[in-house]
Amino acid sequence: MARLSNKHIVLGITGGIAAYKCAALVRLLRQEGASVQVLMTHHAMKFIGKDTLAALSGNPVLSELTDPHTGEWNNHVRLGTEADLLLIAPLTANTLAKLAHGLCDNLLCAVYLSARCPVMLAPAMDLDMYAHPAVKRNVDKLKQDGCIIIGPESGALASGLHGLGRMSEPEQMLESVCIKLTTTAPLKGKHILVTAGPTIEAIDPVRFISNHSSGKMGYAIAETCAAQGAEVTLVSGPVHLSCPVGVSRISVNSAAEMHLACMEAMPQADIIFMAAAVADFTPARPVAEKIKKKEAADSLILKATQDILMAMGQKKNKNQTLVGFALETDEGSAQALEKLHRKNCDYLVLNSLQNPGAGFGGDTNQVS
Repeated sequence: MARLSNKHIVLGITGGIAAYKCAALVRLLRQEGASVQVLMTHHAMKFIGKDTLAALSGNPVLSELTDPHTGEWNNHVRLGTEADLLLIAPLTANTLAKLAHGLCDNLLCAVYLSARCPVMLAPAMDLDMYAHPAVKRNVDKLKQDGCIIIGPESGALASGLHGLGRMSEPEQMLESVCIKLTTTAPLKGKHILVTAGPTIEAIDPVRFISNHSSGKMGYAIAETCAAQGAEVTLVSGPVHLSCPVGVSRISVNSAAEMHLACMEAMPQADIIFMAAAVADFTPARPVAEKIKKKEAADSLILKATQDILMAMGQKKNKNQTLVGFALETDEGSAQALEKLHRKNCDYLVLNSLQNPGAGFGGDTNQVS
């Protein structure tokens, strides 16, 4: 059965090169049974034609508040209130700023302000633009307003650079839409926080202390929760994994950065999975210049990092569920039980490096 049967989706397209992907997106949405009404800004029409999108959607493409030929009003209130979902892709920095500040100078912005349905946004811009503090503030503001952000991804950009800012692929956006509009999803309405991967603790700009964590367990948990309808925030150390569909990733390096990100995300979370392998120690005096071999000391002074799981156990409220993880090199049940109580977890997942098919880097695991 088509997953989006009887769902009406308004697709807003703004003026970025990634607009060419919207032809495939409309086709995929229609194949899943959705009806699609396309709205375009004037700049979007420079990148993809109305006729193409009208043919694929089966509906006239709208771009003006009134029809320039007949004077008929394109009712933005009706468009916004009758939709099951408003998806804006690609979302340029310009339109992002307009939405964040409630500006209303075109049909798409008017529909956004009239929408009573969920709103999903797929940003697409160059990596320096997406990293700009002004853009970050606007993204955060839209998240606070309840918008769901899809992507962006890292990859080749139109500028010739490579980095974060590439619009998510149509297939990824389709999955996010289906997850959002699936009313039977058991975790729908829940916000889940997951940590994953290692942390790296700098000795100097070249060298660091870390561990063998691949991040696979945390990423699998995040992906599964999103597929069950949850809103998922993934705080990830440096790994070689793609962000799962429908998951909002916060990338960090050090234990201190992970602690800060977790504390900021924790208040909104219903369930917390602390699957990251956080470093227990960090260099006490990291240096700004590469240490020359002939100048290196015979010992490295370390200090303890902030215990993130302990901090969350102390802070969590009665409505939050905290799941910790313990990796041991022996059987470890006694240590895990002690950790469960000492850190005020609701559950603690124990896995041992002694078990074949378990531990770091694999696609299987065995846990208690």
